[in-house]
Amino acid sequence: MNKRNFLKNLGLAGISSLTGFERLDNLLSTVQHKEAASLAVDEDFWLAIRAGYSLKPDYINLENGYYCITPQEVLEKMILHAREVNYQGSYYMRTVQWDNKQSICTQLAQLAECTPEEVIITRNTTESLDTIIQGIDWRSGDEAVMAEQDYGAMLDMFKLQAQRHGVVNRVVSVPNHPITDDEIVNLYAAEITDKTRLLMVSHMINITGQILPIRKICDMAHARGVEVLVDGAHAFGHFKFSIPELNCDYYGTSLHKWLSAPLGCGMLYVKKGKVRPLWQMYGDMGKDPDDIRRINHTGTHPVYHDLAIGNAIEYQTRIGLERKEARLRFLQNYWTNKVRHWPRIVVNTPADPARSCGIANVGIEGMKPHDLAETLLKQYRIWTVAIDGANVHGCRISPNLYTTVSELDQFVKALYELSHL
Repeated sequence: MNKRNFLKNLGLAGISSLTGFERLDNLLSTVQHKEAASLAVDEDFWLAIRAGYSLKPDYINLENGYYCITPQEVLEKMILHAREVNYQGSYYMRTVQWDNKQSICTQLAQLAECTPEEVIITRNTTESLDTIIQGIDWRSGDEAVMAEQDYGAMLDMFKLQAQRHGVVNRVVSVPNHPITDDEIVNLYAAEITDKTRLLMVSHMINITGQILPIRKICDMAHARGVEVLVDGAHAFGHFKFSIPELNCDYYGTSLHKWLSAPLGCGMLYVKKGKVRPLWQMYGDMGKDPDDIRRINHTGTHPVYHDLAIGNAIEYQTRIGLERKEARLRFLQNYWTNKVRHWPRIVVNTPADPARSCGIANVGIEGMKPHDLAETLLKQYRIWTVAIDGANVHGCRISPNLYTTVSELDQFVKALYELSHL
């Protein structure tokens, strides 16, 4: 075996040799007989899962939407990857980093149920979506459709295209409590004209947790000759779906959110045949115009984070995405069902379980979101984030697998006391 093949095998073996997860496997072996819905309410099981996280005791963390804490099993493996890369130095970087990166892309593609040729690893959703927004060959007068509830950085990127290329941005406002899918689809459809080039839509709206009917929106847009870019920051690794089944053209997500990979890990999907027209963000002239890696040249980066994505996938696969989704959905419904009809309480997330999963947003009439978040932290030691705009006024509440029912009971008690002042 030559040195190159030896190093390649060493790099990949480094991944496989770190997949013991013995404690997790032993725990899961005790619940193999349980359906996901039944396991979702098994507090003893989830307390054991919680033991696999290192959690700061100063507060109850109900703000996992920004970044989901990495489980210790994954974190320790990332550290080992960092040591190995540091040990090999530039030898690793010049020989096998791209082979190993492609191996992780293949695993991500399997998770997304697409082909490896349609996936690249990025640093976050913003980079993923910006790669597409700035990559389109815009002409003055071209139009783009989006919602005011979309992530602010993406709206800003469209504003930049308006300033630079004369793009016209048409902005809708998504209702917090839609009655039907058609209500949402028609909202976007009404803004499409013969000048519309791109429609951006959030799979899960980041400020409320509302899940939008992406397939129906994509089918509608494609029938009108419009491409669709999906912001999947909060959906991937949160609930089960297949990217190809969405029928979108582009899909971006952050793997350090609900997949719980280390910080600085994202993914971009570009449907086969859609790469060639895109301008890359950085110069990289040596690849085939149809090769998705052409739009992925960002220079030297911490490759051990890429390797740890594989371990995050392994962690989630062992638990099972169906079980994970059921637990997150249970936690959200547990607290929202208690408070949704209380006086002064405003839940900005649909009650229909098909329109949400783990994230919800709640406000108190007469109390500014910033004041609510500050009071929850200072008086009740509960960490959240205030949202005050785009017809959403409250705090985003995003528990994680380690969140306990008793912690949510403390949150519910806080809401009761604050709403009865």
